[in-house]
Amino acid sequence: MSTPADYYRSLPPVSKIYGVTCLMTTAAYYLQLYDAWNIALDYGLVFKRFQVWRLVTNFFFLGPFSLPFAVRLIMIAKYGVSLERGPFDKRTADYVWMFIFGALSLLVIAAVPFLRSPFMGTSLVFMIAYIWGREFPNDRINIYGVVSLKGFYLPWALLALDLIFGNPIIPDIVGMLAGHIYYFLSVLHPLAGGKFKLSTPFLVHKIVAYWGEGTQINAPVQSNPTDGVVFRGRSYRLGGTQTTTRTTRSPRQS
Repeated sequence: MSTPADYYRSLPPVSKIYGVTCLMTTAAYYLQLYDAWNIALDYGLVFKRFQVWRLVTNFFFLGPFSLPFAVRLIMIAKYGVSLERGPFDKRTADYVWMFIFGALSLLVIAAVPFLRSPFMGTSLVFMIAYIWGREFPNDRINIYGVVSLKGFYLPWALLALDLIFGNPIIPDIVGMLAGHIYYFLSVLHPLAGGKFKLSTPFLVHKIVAYWGEGTQINAPVQSNPTDGVVFRGRSYRLGGTQTTTRTTRSPRQS
């Protein structure tokens, strides 16, 4: 892209919104506009004081400005965008459902105390990296210009780097587990002949349609009720004055 603004406008909607929200959350924390522990995941405060926003806000904090934060943001910009433009192209609702299902899976896993992290944004990003590795297993990736690997080994390479740099690895492992659950239920199990398939709920389709961003192949709802209408006119009955409205639709709507 010629300018940062052009690059920003070129990003697909879901990855752009999630990445920008994470960046703004950390920027607000850097400016001391809030205390990070007010948005952290704490089941005690969720159920005792009904601070239900913690179930959502904890996914948007990737830590303070640092090298690990930059790596997580780059992972969203690279692998999240690649998924949205590749396997999830014209499947915006399915991509949104992947995020929702991943977040719900992580919240369930976090019920186990030693697997819980106050901020599970890193786990969600690792889920994206895991799914990318399964969707692009033979693509070549380069780790810091030192090691070249196949895409299938991406999450394991990132896990090894966090181990070497002394970063916590439990969030990484939990994210990989959530990614495997999603990929198994949505891809592997149906391919093996399983009857159950993890499909996108109708409500998610409706929300994405109302949102009006992105597209969805064979969506059960349309973002615009007049989508596909290319001509409206009147027809006249011979020998009479009554008129009727005629609508011509494009071939893909017929």
